[in-house]
Amino acid sequence: MRNSKLKMLALAGIMTAYFPLLAQHEHHQEPRKDSAKPATHDMKGMDHKGMKPDTVDHSKMDHSKMDQGNMQHDVGHMTHSFSLSLPMTRNGSGTGWQPDATPMYAYMKHTNKWSYMLHGSVFLRYTAQNFNNDGLKGSKSKVSVPNWFMGMAQRQVGKNGLLNVRAMVSLDRLFDGGAGYPLLFQSGETWKGEPLIDKQHPHDLISELSVAYTQRLNENIDLTLYAGYPGEPALGPTAFMHRMSAFNNPDAVLGHHWQDATHITFGVVTAGIRLWKFKLEGSSFTGREPNENRFDFDKPRFDSYSYRLLFNPSTNWALQVSRGFIKNPEPLHGGENVDRTTASVQHSANLNGKNKWISTSAVWGLNEAGGHHKEHSVLLESNLQLDKWAVYGRYERVQKSVNELGLPGNLSLRKDQFPVSMFSIGLNRQIASFQNTLLQAGGQIGIYSIDKLLKPFYGDTPLSGQVYLRITPGLMRM
Repeated sequence: MRNSKLKMLALAGIMTAYFPLLAQHEHHQEPRKDSAKPATHDMKGMDHKGMKPDTVDHSKMDHSKMDQGNMQHDVGHMTHSFSLSLPMTRNGSGTGWQPDATPMYAYMKHTNKWSYMLHGSVFLRYTAQNFNNDGLKGSKSKVSVPNWFMGMAQRQVGKNGLLNVRAMVSLDRLFDGGAGYPLLFQSGETWKGEPLIDKQHPHDLISELSVAYTQRLNENIDLTLYAGYPGEPALGPTAFMHRMSAFNNPDAVLGHHWQDATHITFGVVTAGIRLWKFKLEGSSFTGREPNENRFDFDKPRFDSYSYRLLFNPSTNWALQVSRGFIKNPEPLHGGENVDRTTASVQHSANLNGKNKWISTSAVWGLNEAGGHHKEHSVLLESNLQLDKWAVYGRYERVQKSVNELGLPGNLSLRKDQFPVSMFSIGLNRQIASFQNTLLQAGGQIGIYSIDKLLKPFYGDTPLSGQVYLRITPGLMRM
């Protein structure tokens, strides 16, 4: 108990002292305003010579009054990854959609034929899990470095063709080791032949390497073919690290393996058709989740499939429903196949003022593995950005079995599933900017509500907390 109290006092002391200090020592570099007259842009040539770089302030863009052409003009000549008729702000992970009003934090460069974009995030943080129940399950602290980087290149082919190439990398394995970082009640994948429990697994060095071609038939119809090794099938919402509702949150969601875990799949082919505000797509992919060697390319199997319907009714909303039939995703589960069903709603809105916006996601995921083995997960998360300050939070409720939590088998005789609820809230502040790169500091606290049968293992009302520094691109520059 003494160690527990010391951890709690240390964490509280750091967070209490940290934010007043940041407020006093602010080194924000305002983006330079361009006083030059508006230039006419050659959309076909994509020539940005002579243009002065400036931050695209999405908070001042009236998306509701923009047609598709104007949207593309205001954010630069890069369009959506899979449509010449849609704005790039709709890009999600894989072939998924986000709301058109979603802000973008990235670096951008244009040549005569190609457009390039790079975005990512690096957190340096100290996290303490279940710090008020020393010696019980999941009680662990660690300095960790969650990170990811994604690069994209695209060019127009002829009048109506679009070629897109993407690569995503993560150095999780190098910084956080094979077991990843501590995360209370998280489960999924393995390390040294043992299931990872109360830990978030590291992502593979190569998390996406994909190519896609889209043919525009007219302004309302696109045909797309996407292939990734690895890549992301048409299943689930935009992956958590790409959702703006989780922009400032370093942690993976507890329902990751119920909702968006297929964002790294070694072998996927997706075909899709966009019809006006809808998109219907289907995928064939490898069901097996990545193995413990995070530096290799796993064997492609193409033994699973999925389908998804996307619908963006307006610039502020993005909805999806999807179903996946996944063969043996977890080898330690004895060849158990999983049918996964997901539904999600994402909302983004720009507020009055520079870099002020709010983004919210609601996600439901269900894993069915035959018989009575049906486990639900629910997520609600939001990020309110007020220029340099941000407040964000997350609520989750997941159902986990004895195996998922690594508990004694006889507990399953008393209950099939154990509900776990988690609520977290965080505060983030920008402390410096340079070359359209932001340095931020933040902290968050999480509280858990668990089944009474879990309390002998995890204690009463487990608490988790963290403080961090973060580097990320600023609002997208032209």
